[in-house]
Amino acid sequence: MTRRVAVIPGDGIGPEVIREAVAVLRALRVPLELAKFDYGAERWLRGGGGIEDQQFVDFAENYAAILFGAVGDPRIPDQAHARQILLGLRTRLDLYINLRPARLLDERLCPLKDKRAVDVDFVIFRENTEGLYAGLGGVFKRGTADEVTIEASLSTRKGVERILRAAFEYARRPDRRRRVCMVDKSNALASEGDLWQRTFRELARVYSDVNASHLYVDAAAMQIVRAPEKLDVVVTGNLFGDILTDLGAAVAGGLGLAPSANLHPGRCSLFEPVHGSAPDLVGRGVANPLGAILAAGLLLEHLGLPAEAARVDAAVRRALGDDATTPDLGGRLGTVEVGQFVRRHL
Repeated sequence: MTRRVAVIPGDGIGPEVIREAVAVLRALRVPLELAKFDYGAERWLRGGGGIEDQQFVDFAENYAAILFGAVGDPRIPDQAHARQILLGLRTRLDLYINLRPARLLDERLCPLKDKRAVDVDFVIFRENTEGLYAGLGGVFKRGTADEVTIEASLSTRKGVERILRAAFEYARRPDRRRRVCMVDKSNALASEGDLWQRTFRELARVYSDVNASHLYVDAAAMQIVRAPEKLDVVVTGNLFGDILTDLGAAVAGGLGLAPSANLHPGRCSLFEPVHGSAPDLVGRGVANPLGAILAAGLLLEHLGLPAEAARVDAAVRRALGDDATTPDLGGRLGTVEVGQFVRRHL
């Protein structure tokens, strides 16, 4: 069955890296119908706006997945278009799971002393639609000596339970070690922490075959650096997940190798590299496409094509092993050349 995938290259280096990821998907000859959309800063500045209400519906009803590049442009200082497009997709499609694997694909790239690939292999489940990023708050008497700002963190029983349940289910996969660590700051954030703690304990009894543990977020950050081998599946809220996932990417070789999946199981989901739009690199041909290519691999797995996803993973590992990389990883190749290398070794 041919499945439809929306491609949104976005801003900055997004089009450059997504072009290589799309070429990888085409080289695999999988039955995908790829449709390109130009949502991003250029369209916004032309007066075209962001994603229309009907287009959100179209994505939800008619597309299996979205391959996304990056958003962010210095010509739009408040990044209003980025919030409307990326955060809009996450909320309107209810993509409540942000899944970020932290896998060390080449031991030479790990900044930690004496850590092997087997030591850095965990995944973080970040709640993607609630928390401090829900947009609750405001400003009173802005610009005066009496200015007051409030940011409120929103957590619902439904939202907390479904992200925790997703983490427990993932820990049961054959390639995982049946360990879930819930991360919060319940010693300081008592009300929200109580909801997370109670729900986690209840689900831990349901998933009694999975080892359930807890860390405060500061201790979890130290664990990622000191002993990442003790982590398997980590689950946490939106803000803490945003921070810890980048730390996980750093110990696994850097943001240039970091893919992510924004998921709602059984529905249209979004896949993207996490490195951002990097406007200073645009047009220089040095943007690292491997994060985008690995995101395409996550997309394939989501679509039920694990063999093809494994081929992508193996080709990326080959590129790293042969130093067929861009300068950020110590190589001498350009964006297009790295993409060509990966496709030759699929």
